[in-house]
Amino acid sequence: MKGKRQQEILEIIAAHEVETQEQLLEYLKERGIFTTQATISRDIKQLHLVKELARGGVYKYAVSHHKAANFSGKLQTIFRECVTSFDVAQNIVVLKTMPGLASAAGAAIDGMDLPSLVGSLSGDDTAILIMRTNEDAVEFCEEIREMLR
Repeated sequence: MKGKRQQEILEIIAAHEVETQEQLLEYLKERGIFTTQATISRDIKQLHLVKELARGGVYKYAVSHHKAANFSGKLQTIFRECVTSFDVAQNIVVLKTMPGLASAAGAAIDGMDLPSLVGSLSGDDTAILIMRTNEDAVEFCEEIREMLR
């Protein structure tokens, strides 16, 4: 639930200029996610969201520019704790995780802003990572192998 909610938060702030936690709560409700302001506050902290100046002189939530560094340690923890296997098929990397953790792994990877990553799609226990080239996919699998050691 937490991983899905945090993924939704990232999608909401990418699509909308969210100025307050109350607005964020409303957007989440529209998506069928009901939570508290205290939980949103913790999510904002864990996702390393910051307020940045937007059009019209208002401040909106955004992902910190230091996010990649913040996520790299979390990514290694997520991988060590929940990835059960991975494989490559041309430019696609398939991650198998423990049930319910694929979204968290996909969100952490998306958050790293890897130039070789086109995008990801996560289900309950599987995340599909679409890389730019076959070579990028093989190289990322080698990085995953190192993280799991």
